[in-house]
Amino acid sequence: IIGGTGVYNLVEGVRSIHATTDYGVADIDIATLNGIEIAFIARHGKQHAIAPHQINYRANIRALKDLGVDFIYATAAVGSCSERFRVGDVVILRDFLDFTKCRPTSFFEDPEPVRHVLMNEPYCRKLSNAFCDTARRNDLGVAGEAVYVCTEGPRFETAAEIRMFANLGGEVVGMTSVPEVVLAKELGICYASVGIVTNMCTGLSGDAEESHRINKVMEEKREAVLRCCVDVLRSPLDKTCCDVRDNLL
Repeated sequence: IIGGTGVYNLVEGVRSIHATTDYGVADIDIATLNGIEIAFIARHGKQHAIAPHQINYRANIRALKDLGVDFIYATAAVGSCSERFRVGDVVILRDFLDFTKCRPTSFFEDPEPVRHVLMNEPYCRKLSNAFCDTARRNDLGVAGEAVYVCTEGPRFETAAEIRMFANLGGEVVGMTSVPEVVLAKELGICYASVGIVTNMCTGLSGDAEESHRINKVMEEKREAVLRCCVDVLRSPLDKTCCDVRDNLL
């Protein structure tokens, strides 16, 4: 599980490790739940000290792969630029628009040979469906699937940018899913992301301060979202949907 804004811990009594990779060090908590080991990364650090554009996405994903992780749920605080989704809604990400600028986006750079990863289904359909089924059993409402717009951050977007994103088909906006989802795909890790709508985007709410009270909304939803992610990961999962050999050209 990769926890986004407002999600900095999984459970108490975890084992913490500093995993060294060719791309840097990743801080990972390991929890054993009903005999299943689940790795947890606080994407922004436990003190929320790492800005979106400064996250070492490659170290995080490489470290999880080295630990033998096959399935990743990511959480994300997102803003809504669609009337379909309101503050407090839980959404499943199904596609993305990438507006990042300065991030390493691939493992396949010099000296590695160039490879091209398929993006016909960026987020794992099997994990997404499993989350929705578990959420239903736990009375957690899922508002629907959303197209995610990834911006560079750390600033929020202008009203003109939000209008452009909406015109292009974007529905929720965040700063972290790319390149995280791409890197997981490159390594053949099944990856799904659950968004919690914390605000209406710039220009869609008259009260800018009210629209960005992210922590309050996260506190209301994070435990239920994490519980559903853990419940799925503790169940038998078949990893035939995200075979790396099928994703790369």
